Amino acid sequence: MPPASTAQDIPQRNSNSHADDLARIVSSSFGAQEAGTSPTASFHSYPNSYGAGQRPSTKQLKPFHTKDIKVLLLENVNLTGQAILRDQGYQVEALKTSLPEDQLIEKISDVHVIGLRSKTQLTASVLKHAKNLIVIGCFCIGTNQVDLKYAAENGICVFNSPFSNSRSVAELMIGEIIALARQIGDRNNELHRGVWNKVSNGCWEVRGKTLGIVGYGHVGSQLSVLAEAMGMKVIYYDVVNLMGLGTTAQVQSLDELLQQADFVTLHVPELPETMDMLSTHQFAQMKKGSYLINASRGSVVDIPALIKASQDGILAGAALDVYPNEPGGNGEHFHNDLNSWTQELRDLKNVILTPHIGGSTEEAQSAIGVEVAHALVKYVNLGTTSGAVNMPEVTLRSLTMDEPNHVRVIYIHRNVPGVLRKVNEILGDHNVDKQMTDSRGDVAYLMADISNVNTSEIKDLYQSLEDLGSRIRTRVLY
Repeated sequence: MPPASTAQDIPQRNSNSHADDLARIVSSSFGAQEAGTSPTASFHSYPNSYGAGQRPSTKQLKPFHTKDIKVLLLENVNLTGQAILRDQGYQVEALKTSLPEDQLIEKISDVHVIGLRSKTQLTASVLKHAKNLIVIGCFCIGTNQVDLKYAAENGICVFNSPFSNSRSVAELMIGEIIALARQIGDRNNELHRGVWNKVSNGCWEVRGKTLGIVGYGHVGSQLSVLAEAMGMKVIYYDVVNLMGLGTTAQVQSLDELLQQADFVTLHVPELPETMDMLSTHQFAQMKKGSYLINASRGSVVDIPALIKASQDGILAGAALDVYPNEPGGNGEHFHNDLNSWTQELRDLKNVILTPHIGGSTEEAQSAIGVEVAHALVKYVNLGTTSGAVNMPEVTLRSLTMDEPNHVRVIYIHRNVPGVLRKVNEILGDHNVDKQMTDSRGDVAYLMADISNVNTSEIKDLYQSLEDLGSRIRTRVLY
């Protein structure tokens, strides 16, 4: 057995750079002005199972002047989310579109919070210009548009909304299953051109047909319930063994599912393992006259292979809501300049093409706005990382009004031995009432509530932590 690792001597950082101190002043609860006051609006906490909000006796932490917090929201984030952030007193700028990289770099340079959906790309080359950024909110399910590793290594927490639009996507799938089975799209287009074409050949009821669900997560499991209610037999494939709802049955391989299913729906994340997971080999396994529906990620289907499978009669129809390359805004942009095969795809019979609208319902966008905005506020005001996708999930119970001289210290640091010893030496002059730390890869997150702290001591406390060589980011909430 190898010997236990010994504590490392954490070096002191050179803190002579005044510019660096100013760039990070948002991370603490003090600044050139005197300490700020509590937010004027009450904090919106998640309700518990009885519907109650935060107790009135709970102490409101204040990370800094709330009016100085700059929030940038892109891609038409729902008004419910905007309202929650504005009610905290933050400065909120909301745009209806994404931004090209040069404009995004300019906008992001001084914001503390950014909210986006699926079009905005927060790469490392963009994020390195965001000197004050502490948190990112993805108002959607996916987070592949953000460089999560770079964000974590620079103390930027990322949240998303993995649940709130599941029902909307599942309902779209049900609608498309029926529309494909009855060739509704083609009949609709024909009649709009004045062509009356009343046919039954190749049109089917969905009752009694087999639905194969690839990825039995939040969307897939809801879809299975709806499909069974319509009399469909449901099978599913997932890399994890999961208990199916109702009478659904899990199969052992993707090929097994493809060979049995009349309709195949995809609900998987964008990963190296899912890239082109349906290509020539997989289409060859499918029943002749079956249907494919994809509302997960555009990269999981080899579109040229799908086009050939449709032309060869393997597929009787398909519905796509996502594509490998998608336009950055609305307009007449879906053509061969975007993807070389676009026109061929558009010319196929009984193929439904929608512009990434799986979660685009009023209900879903409102729920997403609430879920992500609450997570952002809890992180900014309380330091809570519950639900974060790139940081350890750490939370402490709230302080109360009976604890007037308490301070919450948040220390994001490199995950190396010896850090806790150094941190606790700095906190040693105060009573540590509660403390929690956790790590995720190379990044660790420490949160501690300490008592008997005077306002005059906060700046020295903050600077002592900042000077540790392990520091990624320090925040002090009081």
